Amino acid sequence: MKLETIATTNAPAAIGPYSQAMKFGNLLFTSGQIPLGLDGQIVEGGIAEQTHQVFHNLQAVLAEAGATFSSVIKATVFIKDMNQFAALNEIYASYFGDHKPARSTVEVARLPKDVLVEIELIASI
Repeated sequence: MKLETIATTNAPAAIGPYSQAMKFGNLLFTSGQIPLGLDGQIVEGGIAEQTHQVFHNLQAVLAEAGATFSSVIKATVFIKDMNQFAALNEIYASYFGDHKPARSTVEVARLPKDVLVEIELIASI
């Protein structure tokens, strides 16, 4: 099987030595997306605004690879404050609808650029 780098200009460029996503066979592995706009700036606001931006970025990366949120097998969510889980979860559910991929949610001490949320996905293509 061939390993393929996935990159799109519809999501912020990687801020380090990594790819937005990697495709291996029919699997897509996204890097963690944080709430950066296309200009590389952190989206202003709280957990709701940041979570929507993360999903906007993930949607762009999935689309570049020919996938959608209904293709997602597993999501890993990193959240700075578990007290904000309910708000994040409501937004998360709005993007997946009836599709319920496996998921892990972990509270972390700190995320890149001190954002409130980061999400990575594994999808089938």
